[in-house]
Amino acid sequence: MDGNGRWAKNRNLPRTNGHLEGLKRAKEIAKAAADMGIKYLTLYVFSTENWKRTQQEVGFLMGLIHTHLRQELKFYKENNIRVRLLGDITGLPSDIQTDITAAQNDTRVFNGLTLSLAINYGGRDEIVRAVKKIVDSGCKSDAINDAFISEKMDIPELPDADLLIRTGGEKRLSNFLMWHAAYAELVFTDTLWPDYFEKEFIINIEEFQKRSRRFGAVPV
Repeated sequence: MDGNGRWAKNRNLPRTNGHLEGLKRAKEIAKAAADMGIKYLTLYVFSTENWKRTQQEVGFLMGLIHTHLRQELKFYKENNIRVRLLGDITGLPSDIQTDITAAQNDTRVFNGLTLSLAINYGGRDEIVRAVKKIVDSGCKSDAINDAFISEKMDIPELPDADLLIRTGGEKRLSNFLMWHAAYAELVFTDTLWPDYFEKEFIINIEEFQKRSRRFGAVPV
């Protein structure tokens, strides 16, 4: 969800305004995904690298996460959305840890869309933490395969990504879903995240549906 800061700058507004507007788009896209019957949606909320931003901006983002998780149970219930965390919860402030745990518990019975919120998340960091779990388990090397490693990821049941959309004009993965996106179809749009509405989301999905996915095989 890239482009909040630039969206605000283009309007001579504080960066925080961009994040507030970006939160609105996140809810709209989550609802659209739920309405379309999409089973999994992952939003890159806060990366392991985002701690490098100013203390003021980091503090605002943590506050925004805190407020959102506390106030949106009705939204999740109305749209049958289950919330999961993707990322290292131990590196977050204690109140955010409490909020995330509560959101996951409060929505665990919902069986529509699974909304994975990537918070304090980095694709490499997730793989490193998975490797540590494997080492700590003392398993034999011949027991390790793709399925075994997947079980050690943050959300073991999270399937491989089918479609990865990046807004804001940059054309890179930026450490997102490094394990899960091995065969994801990629869409890059110049639209800044606060301007990314349901209509463009649908256009991107329609583009994905037209692509030929061979997963390394020869088409028949």
